[in-house]
Amino acid sequence: MPSLLIAQALDSRRGAAGSGTATTMKSPDFVLLDQDNGRFDSKQLRGKVVALNFIFTTCTDVCPIFTANLVQLQRKLNDRYGSELFFLSVTTDPEVDSAAVLKAYAKRYGVELKNWAFLTGSEAQLKPVWDGFSIRVIKKGRGLVQHTSLTTVIDRAGVRRNNYWGEKWRTDDLEKDLLTLLDKKA
Repeated sequence: MPSLLIAQALDSRRGAAGSGTATTMKSPDFVLLDQDNGRFDSKQLRGKVVALNFIFTTCTDVCPIFTANLVQLQRKLNDRYGSELFFLSVTTDPEVDSAAVLKAYAKRYGVELKNWAFLTGSEAQLKPVWDGFSIRVIKKGRGLVQHTSLTTVIDRAGVRRNNYWGEKWRTDDLEKDLLTLLDKKA
């Protein structure tokens, strides 16, 4: 698992892998394509609490675990908070991850797309998003990408509140951070 080791080394510079690190950084605004090939403007999420991560669909390492963990949270929280909570997964492999591929990936995991979008675009469109979230992406070959592992929680005003670097974060911790923001109505 050399890609995981390199990603862990990249992540270790940002705090303990797996722990939620508090932050108050403004989330960058961006426009990409969603799994239905529709225009997705991140500004439309103002007023919602967002869990955002970076994945690629051919990953055989941690991306499937991240997606499964977020699906678990979505199922647990949607009944009460579905209209106030949104999940975003941004690809790190636009060469493979077309809108159709992302839609099939979401379906495979049983994602409820009413409050979750899987985003893609050209590399030129995605690079500023990756840079805005400090995501390093190294293409190793078609369908093989090494990238920084980040799951971040964004508040209703578009401010990042908690960063989870690495793969060892606990779903319970992420849920707690989401609930703290969801229970704040202002």
